[in-house]
Amino acid sequence: MEKEFSVSMELVDNYKFLVDFGSYGELVSDEPEPLGEGQGPNPSRILAASVANCLAASLMFALRKFKDEPGKVSAKVKGHLDRVDGRWRIVSMDVDIKLGNASATLSHLERALEQFEDFCVVTQSVRNGINVNVKVEDSDGKLVKG
Repeated sequence: MEKEFSVSMELVDNYKFLVDFGSYGELVSDEPEPLGEGQGPNPSRILAASVANCLAASLMFALRKFKDEPGKVSAKVKGHLDRVDGRWRIVSMDVDIKLGNASATLSHLERALEQFEDFCVVTQSVRNGINVNVKVEDSDGKLVKG
């Protein structure tokens, strides 16, 4: 595992930045109106996507470690903003993960659910300042966590 990483960015116009991930490509980030023009996700959305992506990947890792196949996994994340000491802050995120297979076909699901959040570098890094709530559903819509 890489112990360091870097991302660079450059202001394009107003609040729009070109974010360069090196060999992984580029992304345009922009603030929504009235500050920016909403021509890309803003940093809050990028953070939310990072949390949800990391949790989904960590759950897949935990299941596959036990040779269970999660199927086509998807996730949605909702961020909640509020004023803290007069400034807007992300105060919580709700992450809903949906497994692509029924829980009955995943013999080690319970064990994976107990440990997958600990594997998520991003979520565990931001949890000191942002409450991250996680919910997992299987392909049948059965709530298996949360």
